[in-house]
Amino acid sequence: MKTGSFFFTLCIINMMPFFAFSQNGPAIVTGKNIAVVQTVYGAVRGYIRNGVYTFKGIPYGKADRFMPPEKPAPWKGVRSCLAYGPVCPTNQSTMFSDEFAFAFNMNPGQSDENCLNLNIWTKKTGDDEKKPVMVWLHGGGFASGSSREYPSYDGENLSNKGDVVVVSINHRLNVLGFLDLSAYGEKYKYSANAGAMDMVAALNWVKENIARFGGDPGNVTIFGQSGGGAKVTCLMNCPSANGLFHKTIVQSGSYLNHFTEDSIAKKVSTALLQELKLQPGQADSLQKIPYAILSAAGLKALKEVKKNLKSADMPVFGLEWGPVRDGSFLPYQPDETAAIELSKHIPLLIGSCKNEYNPFIPGSRGISMDSAKAKLQKKYGGKTEAYIAAVKKAYPETIKPSDYIDVDLIFRPLVIEQADKKGINAAAPVYMYLFARQSPVLDTMFKAFHCMDLPFVFNNIGRCEEMTGGGEEAYALADKMSGAWINFARTGNPNSVGLPAWPKYTPENGAVMIFDNRCEVKNHHDKELLAIGAGQ
Repeated sequence: MKTGSFFFTLCIINMMPFFAFSQNGPAIVTGKNIAVVQTVYGAVRGYIRNGVYTFKGIPYGKADRFMPPEKPAPWKGVRSCLAYGPVCPTNQSTMFSDEFAFAFNMNPGQSDENCLNLNIWTKKTGDDEKKPVMVWLHGGGFASGSSREYPSYDGENLSNKGDVVVVSINHRLNVLGFLDLSAYGEKYKYSANAGAMDMVAALNWVKENIARFGGDPGNVTIFGQSGGGAKVTCLMNCPSANGLFHKTIVQSGSYLNHFTEDSIAKKVSTALLQELKLQPGQADSLQKIPYAILSAAGLKALKEVKKNLKSADMPVFGLEWGPVRDGSFLPYQPDETAAIELSKHIPLLIGSCKNEYNPFIPGSRGISMDSAKAKLQKKYGGKTEAYIAAVKKAYPETIKPSDYIDVDLIFRPLVIEQADKKGINAAAPVYMYLFARQSPVLDTMFKAFHCMDLPFVFNNIGRCEEMTGGGEEAYALADKMSGAWINFARTGNPNSVGLPAWPKYTPENGAVMIFDNRCEVKNHHDKELLAIGAGQ
């Protein structure tokens, strides 16, 4: 191709978003020379939808089972990246009732151990754009989930609204990502954190390549919800990830306040070998065992080791697959001074939902006040009336009897704990939020439950009406909330149009932005409630 025609083609490609929006053109633009970007490893081709360049399933690495990730093999020609890539296998599937299946609209995708791939959404490609980059880490703990499983994860609307580059990744999970085989050979030195090393590899890929997709490798925000929020915390404590991200957002993920000690992780691998009737010298055979057999043995091993552990040795939700303090990749526990120092200069946006596990509380739907008081009496005894008064003080809008028994008192204290530890060093700001908007779906059975904030953060109300109910109020709140996340990614400050002034959180002011149909900032609004919930 002659130089003149080459640059003419590039101009046409970069004008495609304009044409997609004008003259009643197609919403999706595809073709041989459409949305082609040259990465360090080879060219990739995506598509343009509603003016947003979209690339899916780009390989950021490769890895043999239990081995550290390596850079992807280069390829010739143009690689088609139009569809989501494979996700990590899991046999820990979430069993949804019909109502939950309706709300979540889950799409698990195709699984394969070769799952180190990522997705990108950007309004314009090219090295001169310097857009903020937002890297999404999916939920599901460290055992399940994927970058594609929920419609709320789609990055198109967030990218379009804020002119940011959105990236989401898949990585190894469960027994594939966090089985400590280091006792069985030097080659397994990093097997205990292979899945977390994948995340670091993805961030290194972003550093190498994201400028070609319009992103600024010097302004990267990592954000995640539930297990994804825990992954953000993990990376904040990881020396090899230092410098690969510059802002952090933890959504309902503050439960990771303790990494599994390597001594315990080694007991799990021993139990797994015993379950499979293998001798220590046969550990290499684990590389060839079918995944379903390996995974089942791993779950039994976790259960067996858990029986004999003290509560002080376990993370908040018990012994699960997850990061291991191995002394090298993760040298510290999250509450150690050295760990806090690693991310002291990085701004943090942190929060949770008002009714995190509301739908999972037995007998909470349609409960009478007498029944609610009886339930509370069993838990709080003589403090029951004080508890009821504290709920009403913290949330004056409380009306239904169920509102007194389904307020989250697990995630919220952990959010405050993580924020307080971060706030010890004032080198970077902390901003706190609480998502409280009550979904009207199915007679408000879901309320502000775990994951309900996701469609609002990604500005995906239209894709998630079964969960949010849709409507003007939902769209208005999503506009405010996604705007706050975008501003935080851009500047480290979430203040944005439509929200009241949002001050930095400190242990002294207890400032929290409450996201509801009417957003407001409160200070220590639930201090009495949390104290009673903690048994004080």
